[in-house]
Amino acid sequence: MIKELLGHAHIGVTAGVYAHVRLHLQRQAIHSLGNALGPTEEEPEDPPAMAAVR
Repeated sequence: MIKELLGHAHIGVTAGVYAHVRLHLQRQAIHSLGNALGPTEEEPEDPPAMAAVR
């Protein structure tokens, strides 16, 4: 659809022109996810004590 809207003759032209945008968005998403899932700057709490299983 983008190829047609922009008037590119081949999908390779569209991919070549916008590949860096996609890579930038991927890196931005990975960074955001890492911040959401990664450790915070606060001291981590001790994990809950586990009972021994026999």
